[in-house]
Amino acid sequence: MKQVEQWDKEYVWHPFTQMKEWVAQPQLTIVGGEGVKLIDDEGRSYYDGVSSLWVNLHGHRHPTINRAIVEQLDKIAHSSLLGLINEPAARLAAELMEVVPAGLKKVFYSDDGSTAVEIAIKQAYQYWQLKGKAKKKTFVTLANAYHGDTVGTVSVGGIDLFHRIFKSLLFPSIQVPCPNCYHCQLAKTEESCAMACLTAVETVLKERHEEIAALVVEPLIQAAAGMLTQPKGYLKGLRELTKKYDVLLLVDEVATGFGRTGKMFACEHEGVTPDFLMVAKGITGGYLPLAATFMTQEIYEAFLGDYGEQKTFFHGHSYTGNPLACAAALGNLQVFREERLLESLPGKVVQVKTALDKIGKLKHVGDIRQCGLMVGIELMADAKTKTPYPWEAAVGARVCAEARRLGMIIRPLGNIVVFMPPLASKETELAEMTAILEKAIRSVTEDGAGQDSPAVFI
Repeated sequence: MKQVEQWDKEYVWHPFTQMKEWVAQPQLTIVGGEGVKLIDDEGRSYYDGVSSLWVNLHGHRHPTINRAIVEQLDKIAHSSLLGLINEPAARLAAELMEVVPAGLKKVFYSDDGSTAVEIAIKQAYQYWQLKGKAKKKTFVTLANAYHGDTVGTVSVGGIDLFHRIFKSLLFPSIQVPCPNCYHCQLAKTEESCAMACLTAVETVLKERHEEIAALVVEPLIQAAAGMLTQPKGYLKGLRELTKKYDVLLLVDEVATGFGRTGKMFACEHEGVTPDFLMVAKGITGGYLPLAATFMTQEIYEAFLGDYGEQKTFFHGHSYTGNPLACAAALGNLQVFREERLLESLPGKVVQVKTALDKIGKLKHVGDIRQCGLMVGIELMADAKTKTPYPWEAAVGARVCAEARRLGMIIRPLGNIVVFMPPLASKETELAEMTAILEKAIRSVTEDGAGQDSPAVFI
């Protein structure tokens, strides 16, 4: 065993990983990156098919972002945002306001997606207390929701596998059905649907709006739930309902923000401006931890008052507004502008869809869900009857292991294979990646490959 792997297995506890299986198997050590590829310690390269857990947008070692970080290092790496201003954080705020949905006027920085959502939850709660509506304390969330791993964000989450063990730690929330057309339990046929999932939300808001502070939602697609896509008009409908019943709308764009759905933010597809918008992941182009919570002027002004009134939002982090991370984020926005990345996305989205149409004809592919360059492929033991593979078969994990053998890193969500390439991927690269995806699925589900592959993936 190589020294790095030995250190890792002796000391490091990996996220979302059963460590008993991890330490028993040989593992891949990444030492470099070039463009949309990762390089291991033996010089082999792999397509980064999940953008290093959904964060990388422009490929690895992009010169513009590299330069922005180096230039900032020559000035200062970090200074506190408590009682001080730093130039990158202030400049980034101004540039972000140019691209977020109109109506969002202020930004609160933090470190990752969980903290961005946690801030929105706490501010929404305090907002109603400051407005004299003390009963409005409850949050509405979608079934199968994932908003992070802090106690607050798990409280508005809905993925039983991740969250059930922590139930006694959590504050209660109201769960409404999530839009899930493939597994829909609300309508018998597509023709009888009539957006039943939206009707279910209105029923709850109508009955309990006096106690509800906010509704939290991932727009257009619930990523960690298995890339569950929402019907057109659902997000806009939520905005209309939350306004009608005086409930705040918190939109979690941690996964969907910065081009993933084909526009800078998913909200743009339906012309929605929420009360809060939370981002992380792609904000620095996949370089450094940074997150941001945006809110309207109305929310911000509720916290204004004299020192003695104690209306302050008492929350912060040591690295809030870190200059180095903000410099990377400024470099990220510069790449969007200079390379006109958003303009290149429609053609790439169509190319991927065409490849997915072919994959969808494979015997054990039950459903394919795509939103921009976010893709989930649900595998079934019997696609015709929607009979799932047993969990212990680890079919999703085996497909990912086979894809790795073929030269691409991807990860599953159970038996749903996730494909989320960097936005900057070229057409030739996307063609090679989708070909690997097809071959890996076929090899495992039809030819029985990877029976002994370790199930170290979720």
